[in-house]
Amino acid sequence: MTDTRSPAATPEAYVLGVDSGGSGLRVALGRVDADGPVFTAVCAEPVRTGTGGIDAAHLLEQLLPAVAELLERADKGDGGAGDSSGRAASGQVVALTVGAAGMATLGGRLRAELPGALAAALGVRRLALAADAVTAYAGAVGQRPGAVVAGGTGMIALGTDLTAWQRADGWGHLLGDSGGGAWIGRAGLEAAMRAHDGRRGGSPALLARLHAVFGPAEGLPGLLYPRSDRPAVLASFAPEVAACAGADEVAAGILREAATHIAEAAAAVCPAAGSQGGGGCEVALTGGLFRMGEPLLWPLRKELARLVPQARVTTGTGDPLTGALRIARALATDGLRLPHHPTMLFVPTGTDPQDMWGRRCGTGSRSPVAYRWRDRRTGRRTGRQTRTLRLYATHRT
Repeated sequence: MTDTRSPAATPEAYVLGVDSGGSGLRVALGRVDADGPVFTAVCAEPVRTGTGGIDAAHLLEQLLPAVAELLERADKGDGGAGDSSGRAASGQVVALTVGAAGMATLGGRLRAELPGALAAALGVRRLALAADAVTAYAGAVGQRPGAVVAGGTGMIALGTDLTAWQRADGWGHLLGDSGGGAWIGRAGLEAAMRAHDGRRGGSPALLARLHAVFGPAEGLPGLLYPRSDRPAVLASFAPEVAACAGADEVAAGILREAATHIAEAAAAVCPAAGSQGGGGCEVALTGGLFRMGEPLLWPLRKELARLVPQARVTTGTGDPLTGALRIARALATDGLRLPHHPTMLFVPTGTDPQDMWGRRCGTGSRSPVAYRWRDRRTGRRTGRQTRTLRLYATHRT
């Protein structure tokens, strides 16, 4: 029998999903024709963000060695699906999705540099660069119309009717992220400081938790303000607010207000009823924020029922890394239904390495740089002769 499958659908074809966030870089290698990852790798160091946005070179320094390691493990059949000898067939990455926190607002360098760099290094021609809210959507909802609320340190709501994206919040802890972990933690600490001062709206229970977690209240500004990771520090106090909510009205009120903010964001992005086939709007909740449980979820369900009566609230079945893999598989099989967007879901064309180099430099010449990987287990630099990955350097003046 003749095999009529396209090259992108053979068992030897791999897809890559990447999730870059505040806790580091996660990479998953999967097969085009099977759900779930074959192998995953984690780089604990977060990708740097500077005045020029997300640092594309630093992302590549983290990503390419991890990809080389995953491909090597797949070649060796290291616990993956292979033949009866335990050895997986040598394969090729045919599609890749990078999801990154801050992609929509700080991802200009990634969109300018990654397509050509990854085409040159991996030979991949099908690529998507997505905001982490989009990969969270794909992980939680898939490619159906609906909405997702991604809650962690921050909070963002994203919805689509499969023709366009609607976004609400996700503007960071200074301008928004209302109802997210940092918002809840900051409100809890403010209530604690009010109790310390003897002002109205204070919570002695939260003041006691402040003392237990951070020490004397007078020392909190000196601990908090110099930190570059202030949102994460604020968010670390959110579980204390949830723990106090059962017996403390101030803490319970903070979570009710957070629930209102989250429900308002969900209401702003839910697709119109007609796009859902009459079944209401699916609203998926995803992220660590909702692991606080009923102290937050009970008022949130109540507010969603009030503000979005057509909502069907679900728990996301997959995380942003799962979503990145799903988008990559859809790219590989020409099945991507989620709407393209210049900053939210960027799908470039013309990712030939020579073409990209010529566009950047105004010439057809290229300057190859052969990478020697640092073995992530031993810390020693190593060269890999069986699978050469090359990245074409970008000249900087």
